[in-house]
Amino acid sequence: MDIKKFAALAGVAALTLAGCAAGTDSGAGETDSGAGESAAAPANSDIKICVYTHGDGGTFWSVAQAGAEKAGEDLGITIDYQGSTNDSARQAAIIEGAISANCDGVAASAPDPGAIEQAMLSVADAGIPTVTMNSGSSVFKDLGAFTHVGQDEIVAGREAGLRFNELGATNILCPIQEAANIGLTERCQGARETFNGTVTDFNLDGGLQDLTAASAKIKAALEADPTIDAIFALNADIAAKAALPAAQELGLDLHIGTVDMSEDALNAIADGDMAFAIDQQQYAQGYLSVVLLYLNVTNAHALGGGLPMYTGPGFVDASNVEAVIGLVAAGTR
Repeated sequence: MDIKKFAALAGVAALTLAGCAAGTDSGAGETDSGAGESAAAPANSDIKICVYTHGDGGTFWSVAQAGAEKAGEDLGITIDYQGSTNDSARQAAIIEGAISANCDGVAASAPDPGAIEQAMLSVADAGIPTVTMNSGSSVFKDLGAFTHVGQDEIVAGREAGLRFNELGATNILCPIQEAANIGLTERCQGARETFNGTVTDFNLDGGLQDLTAASAKIKAALEADPTIDAIFALNADIAAKAALPAAQELGLDLHIGTVDMSEDALNAIADGDMAFAIDQQQYAQGYLSVVLLYLNVTNAHALGGGLPMYTGPGFVDASNVEAVIGLVAAGTR
């Protein structure tokens, strides 16, 4: 094993603890750089970390996958990444298969925790360490995971509500493109907690599969309620390819913010057509999930102190969008 590489990556995980919710031990991420050389630790080439998400391979999940695979490359281990395109039953089956697939650790997103609970607990009962990533910050312990890597969706929503207050908005439409994804409803809920006006959840289930139809539905909602002056999109493609076109077709100058980023969304921010994007830094979600599991397998670390490790929310707006555009083009943001 490359001891320098091991020590460096252990340091990355330790620094991440500074972003935890609260109360973590600052020494939790410290490790003896030679500890991974014990006879009990498998050789790097024999370690297999499995990352099983509800992802669809689109602009968001391709970056999370890239982060996981880069961590595997840096560590010299095997990564098995599989997305289930928002099919909870399929994701549960993939997770259940981690045992027969000889996974040494499993990272899984949990947008529909009830659907994958038994599969996750079966993996944990088999002695395979697990973390949740992206979604599941409030339920990771119930799923047998030792930590969660991602952003708290309520917190992200609260911060968005404050941003919309600063913009002077009074009535926010909050389209939800995946009805079973509790993280999306939590974002709208969080916005309601801090926004001074009205936040209305809007059913846009399946919107990512047909953005033209999604745009038409949003346009109809805007026509039905002329007092709507803001849209809190929960996905960058929904924001740039459905919400923005709907507003432009109606000649409306709305305050539009989104969660996550895409080239189109960032260009819209640069052009002044959108106000902000919340960056939950999905590349880091994939990368750190793999590192945390690797440290558990090789050095018995269970980092996080029983709390989630937050990768966001960060904000991209007119003040920093140009710097971020290049990183998105490179596939790391």
